[in-house]
Amino acid sequence: MEITEFVETLRLDGGLLADAAEEAGPDASIPACPDWQMRDLVRHVGRVHRWATEIVRQGAQQPGRIAEAPELADDELVGWLREGHHHLVLALHNAPQDLAAWSFWPAASPLAFWARRQAHETSVHRVDAQQALGAALTPLPAAFAADGIDELLAGIHSLDRSRLRTDLPRTLRVRGSNAPGADWTVHLSEAPPRVVRTQADAGADGPEPAKSADCTVEGPAEELYLALWNRLPWDAMTITGDKTLVELWRERGGV
Repeated sequence: MEITEFVETLRLDGGLLADAAEEAGPDASIPACPDWQMRDLVRHVGRVHRWATEIVRQGAQQPGRIAEAPELADDELVGWLREGHHHLVLALHNAPQDLAAWSFWPAASPLAFWARRQAHETSVHRVDAQQALGAALTPLPAAFAADGIDELLAGIHSLDRSRLRTDLPRTLRVRGSNAPGADWTVHLSEAPPRVVRTQADAGADGPEPAKSADCTVEGPAEELYLALWNRLPWDAMTITGDKTLVELWRERGGV
């Protein structure tokens, strides 16, 4: 996906998140985060948006501390969220293509990293807000959802902090049924997961051919994306093989 596509998704989902938060009210419970109410979600997203904005604007070479949210009345929180989201969208839109800045893992460019990361951060939390409201979820394009699966598997869970570990080596194959190339094999061990992009019949120059995995999870990209983020149940997924790996994900796949 292009940087402009990520920024546009961020713009749209940030607005939808704020709309849902405003309608649901500050006391609404967040289903995926039982300890949170809407005010906690709004504060979290608002803090992250401002943190990312400063990194992009300043070209920061090291991550600064995420500032605490100001002491605001409940009826001021959504306006504060909208303001921070607006400044993040502007910062990414106006940033130079050759932006030099810190990022969590290697990417095509720092600008591409931050546009992608903030788009997915905001989309997942937009789902939280809509679920708290009890509203229908705004659909995500399959290509964006597949990209989010890739970021979660090959990016976030490549970090040392990932708790997806097994005493004995195991493999989990994840496949989006409605998105070309949405096929990954996650190699689990005592180390952080190692993820390779796979497909059933890879050519000589294509991704690694898929071998038999201990467990395979398959479903539409959007539903799979949200299940992997523990925002939707796994019931709609087709699961074959060792289902304990799905339980492992449910217990330790949270970020």
